[in-house]
Amino acid sequence: MGGSMNNDESSSFYTWHGRRLSKHVHDNVHGNIYLDPLSLKFIDTEQLRDLKQLGLVHLVYPGAVHSRFEHSLGVYWLAGAAVNTIKAYQGSELEIDHSDIQTVKLAGLLHDVGHGPFSHLFEHKFLPQVLNGSRWSHEDMSLKMIDYIVDEHNIEIDSENLKRVKEMILASGASHKSTKEKQFLYDIVANGRNGIDVDKFDYITRDSRACGLGCNFQFERLMETMRVMGDEICYRAKDYLAIHKLFTTRADLHRTVYTHAKVKAIELMVVDALLEANTCLGISSSIQQPEDYWKLDDSIMNTILTDPQQELKEARDLILRIRRRDIYQFCNEISIPKHKLEHFKDITPQDIICSQKAGGVKLKEEDVAVCNDKIDLTHGRNNPLERISFFKDYDCHEKFLIRDECISQMLPAVNQDMIVRVYSKKPELVEAVSDAFENYQLKMFGMKAQVHATPEKKKRRR
Repeated sequence: MGGSMNNDESSSFYTWHGRRLSKHVHDNVHGNIYLDPLSLKFIDTEQLRDLKQLGLVHLVYPGAVHSRFEHSLGVYWLAGAAVNTIKAYQGSELEIDHSDIQTVKLAGLLHDVGHGPFSHLFEHKFLPQVLNGSRWSHEDMSLKMIDYIVDEHNIEIDSENLKRVKEMILASGASHKSTKEKQFLYDIVANGRNGIDVDKFDYITRDSRACGLGCNFQFERLMETMRVMGDEICYRAKDYLAIHKLFTTRADLHRTVYTHAKVKAIELMVVDALLEANTCLGISSSIQQPEDYWKLDDSIMNTILTDPQQELKEARDLILRIRRRDIYQFCNEISIPKHKLEHFKDITPQDIICSQKAGGVKLKEEDVAVCNDKIDLTHGRNNPLERISFFKDYDCHEKFLIRDECISQMLPAVNQDMIVRVYSKKPELVEAVSDAFENYQLKMFGMKAQVHATPEKKKRRR
C-alpha cells in the first residue's frame, strides 16, 4: 500500500526541539502529524467542519467515511515535508525561509475549506441548476472562509503571508507563466503547471485505502528526489513511469470509485432532493456569506428526512428511497468514440426521450436521468507529462521535456474518456429507457456503442 513518511524519514523535516513544542495527531495514512502553533489556531475552529471527503461514496464503499478534515491534515503534513525536503538540499540557493514553509503548510491545511456538502456534487451538479448562470467556486469560497476564520477567531497572521496562502490555494487554475517570486512554492499544494501536487499524493493514497483498493503509486519516491531548476520543481527522467502511474491511478479511482455507476445513481437522487428542498430550506441562499455557508454540511440529508413540512415530501421520499436502496435503475452506458470526443456535447434526458420508438411506453423527461462523466489524466485530452520538466541526474543542470514514445510504445494515445450512463427513475420503465438509449446510439453513431445488452435481450438469452 502506498504509505507515508515514517517517523525516521520525516525527522529531517522537523527538529526534535520543534516537535517537543508541537502538538501531534496520529493519522492512519501518515502516522504522527505534528501541528505548529499557528496552524493549530486554524484547526481549533468550528469552521473546519466534518464533511465526508468522498461525499456519497460510502453508500457503495462502506469504509469511505473519512473526512475532508483528515485529508486537509494530510496535505498540510505533506506540504511541509515537500518544502522542507527542498530546503534541506537547496535551501540556501533558493532562499527558503520560515515564512515560506509556514505559508505552504497553511495552504495545504486550508485548501479545501470552501467545499460544501457531498464533495463536488454540490458545486458542479446542484448549484448550476439554481444559480441562473452566476459563477461560484469552492476555491473562491475558500478565500472568503479563510478571511472569515481569521477575523472571527482573531488569528494573528502577517497580511502578506495570508495573501500568499490564498494565492497558493488558487494556483491550480493559475497560468504556469506566473511572475511570482519563488513560483515553485505555488506548485506544491495545487499545481496548475503540470498537476503534480501533494493534494493528489494524499487523496489518492487515502481514498484507495478507505475503499479497500490497492495503491501501487508511491509518492515518497517523487518527494525524495524532486529538485528545483529554473524556479520549477523537476523530476528525474527515470521517474517518468512513476509519474505516469500517479495520473493513471487517479483516473482509475475516478472510474472505479468516484464515478461508480451506483454512486452516480445516488448522486442524481440527492441532487433531485436538494432541488426539491431548496426553496423550503433556503439551501442556495446560504452560499454567499461564509458565516452562513460553514453551517451547511452533509447533515442536510437528515434535515430533509426528519423535517415534517409538507413542502419537503418529494425530497423526503427521495432520501427515503436512498436509505431503502430503491435507487434510480441503471439502464446502460457507453464510452464516446474517440473521434467524437472533440465536439461532444453532453447527452440529456431530452435526447433520450426523443429517440424512443412510436407505439411503446410514452417516456417523459422526468423519467430519465443521464450522467456525463469525463475521466482524464488531469489535462483534458492532452498528456500532462508533456508539461513536466525532467533532469538526467544530480550532476546535470539542464531540464528537458520527454515525449511518450521515447519511453514506451505501450503508453495510451488517448488521454480522456467520456462515459455516458443512463438511468430510469422508475423501475417499471427500465426497458423503455434502455431501448430509447439504444436508438439514440444508432442515430448518433450509426452503431450501438454500449457494453451491455438491453434488459429484454438479456431475458431472451436466458
